Amino acid sequence: MQTPALALSLALCATAAHAAPAHEHGAARLDVAVEAGRITLGLEAPLDTLLGFERAPRTDAERRQADAALATLKAADTLFRIDPAAGCRLASVELVSAALKLGAAGPEADEGHADIDAGFAFDCPNAPRAGFIEVGLFKAFPRLQRLDVQVATGQAQLRRTLTPQAARLALKR
Repeated sequence: MQTPALALSLALCATAAHAAPAHEHGAARLDVAVEAGRITLGLEAPLDTLLGFERAPRTDAERRQADAALATLKAADTLFRIDPAAGCRLASVELVSAALKLGAAGPEADEGHADIDAGFAFDCPNAPRAGFIEVGLFKAFPRLQRLDVQVATGQAQLRRTLTPQAARLALKR
């Protein structure tokens, strides 16, 4: 079941994807919303960045690779380690990709340039206390070299760029 915050995050992710420059291998976008009781993340990434190919898996090896990547994304509480001060627990994960036949994805805009959209919702009794998120995407997906991040909190809107060498997202100025 999709929560309003998760729906908002996925909508922001989709809007950002349409407003973003062309599909770029090695890069992804992450939108983060911090609100009372919840932190929501929306990820948009080319499949090539996560899998090394941008289409439906064709071989058993590619299917295993896709299954492993999806399992990694579903374990979002290990990919995103939120400041313990917020008291967060993973609430839901939603994955959408036409090429992987996930979710209510529409047809891919350009055959051969498939993406995945992922929404992650964390229930956090003290969400505003979160000062950072350790982002484990770079270790999980070594093809990822840049993560463009937008953060919206009750106090500020921030833009950050994370890299494998700097994967800690500061949530405050």
